[in-house]
Amino acid sequence: MITQEKINNLVQLLDSASASFPKRTALIFGSKQINYRHLYHSTQRLSQALYEIGIRKKDKVAIWLPNCREFIYSFFAVLRLGAIVVPINNMLKREETRYILEDSQAKVLICSIDKLEDSKNLLSRISTLYHLICSPLPKGENQALNFSKLIQESQDLKVAVEINEGDLAQIVYTSGTTGKPKGVCLSHKNIVANVKACAKAIHFSKKDCLICILPLFHSFASTVCMCLPIYKGARIVIMRSVRPFKRIVRAIFRNRVTIFIGVPSIFSILSEMKISAWQWLLNSMINPIRLSISGAAALPGSVWQRFEKKFRRPLLQGYGLTEASPVVSLNPLKGLRKPDSIGLPIDKVFIKVVTKDGREAEVDEVGELLVKGPNVMQGYYKLDAQTYEVLKDGWLYTGDLAKKDEDGYLYIIGRSKEMINVRGFNVYPREIEDLLYQYPKINEAAVVGAEHKHRGEVPVAFVVGSKDLVQSEIIKYLRANLASYKVPLKVIFKDSLPKNATGKILKLQLQQEIKGIFG
Repeated sequence: MITQEKINNLVQLLDSASASFPKRTALIFGSKQINYRHLYHSTQRLSQALYEIGIRKKDKVAIWLPNCREFIYSFFAVLRLGAIVVPINNMLKREETRYILEDSQAKVLICSIDKLEDSKNLLSRISTLYHLICSPLPKGENQALNFSKLIQESQDLKVAVEINEGDLAQIVYTSGTTGKPKGVCLSHKNIVANVKACAKAIHFSKKDCLICILPLFHSFASTVCMCLPIYKGARIVIMRSVRPFKRIVRAIFRNRVTIFIGVPSIFSILSEMKISAWQWLLNSMINPIRLSISGAAALPGSVWQRFEKKFRRPLLQGYGLTEASPVVSLNPLKGLRKPDSIGLPIDKVFIKVVTKDGREAEVDEVGELLVKGPNVMQGYYKLDAQTYEVLKDGWLYTGDLAKKDEDGYLYIIGRSKEMINVRGFNVYPREIEDLLYQYPKINEAAVVGAEHKHRGEVPVAFVVGSKDLVQSEIIKYLRANLASYKVPLKVIFKDSLPKNATGKILKLQLQQEIKGIFG
């Protein structure tokens, strides 16, 4: 039996947990509980079924499923063959999915029943796609294979496939906010190294139970919500959706969840919820959660402070990107946690902040964040030029603007492409957004640049909050706290801000909304 320390590929994560804790619950999905032995054999049998329809090492298999146990079965079954997982955003439409399938040259698509008609259409149009597997399969359907039946009628994998740590495990396509999605190539070594570092950072153990509400097709959920618990032989509570939220709360208490991982918008809602005296007492006495982690987008310091004050549990903000498998830094569980900071680099990850002229930035000086470590991607799939732009001398150029304080804590200022140039002055949207989050009755905020006929580029703020908010009062508040050139020319009130599946605000969409607004 391989020890946890010697694990060097993702298949070994599951094999080790199954050998050590065969009867321990691995997955909880609704009322169903699956132990590690069952999970292991289910992936073995699905691997055999995939092998029988022609999947071999380095082939690509796309997974177009919501959060469910079938996603996890599929993920490890594909990897067991030395093949490569191509997770697909469950929110994508047919033609968006077509691009990913064609670009990756996936041979098999595993889909849910609601995606079946679109998947059949794609099967008929994509020459490199040979098979569909659907879960569940409707009666009478003959263009797709039955997911459950493949497992039931197969035996454990009969061939032994050698998997090296440098082999590709996933091609994860970025959101494509600045153009066509790019396939991020992550090796087994990349993800395993990130899993081990994350486990060390939060003192994760087999006794933990993690609730997965983030979409498994996203690298954050894939690494932290799926691979990390399996690495330690812990339990995963899989939730298909965050709505209704009461169902999430019930699942937390019923399953004694110890770690809650979410995005800033969820923690903002929780921090604003009114809690009665008896609920407060109940929360303090029997709440099983020992820590929460916020990722995928910036967590406003005001939300962090309100949440920790209300729930009396640590809320750790971190930072990552798909190209880094994805976790780069985290506020320490034991030690000083700083509002607005993304914390310190995790184990074996190195960072530096560099200015435009390539000089390493001084304390509190803004520059581009660079990352180096075993978690850094192999490159972009079939995009050598774009790979060379971001991978230089072993460093990943993130495109994020950051600064370090005197203690080495990192602060993300924003994306370099989001920086607003106002009459030659650099304006960082994050600085304005942080102030807006501190303004009473504002729940969400985003600042983008807009072209102005006479002034060049100017900031514009989008806010979500109560109906009695007044633009002139918000502008007055910002003028009292910011240099005049940083103050947004306009505040736009909205019922909600557009977000991707992980809760990141889609600023490109907001910019499109105000295109031409100033002539």
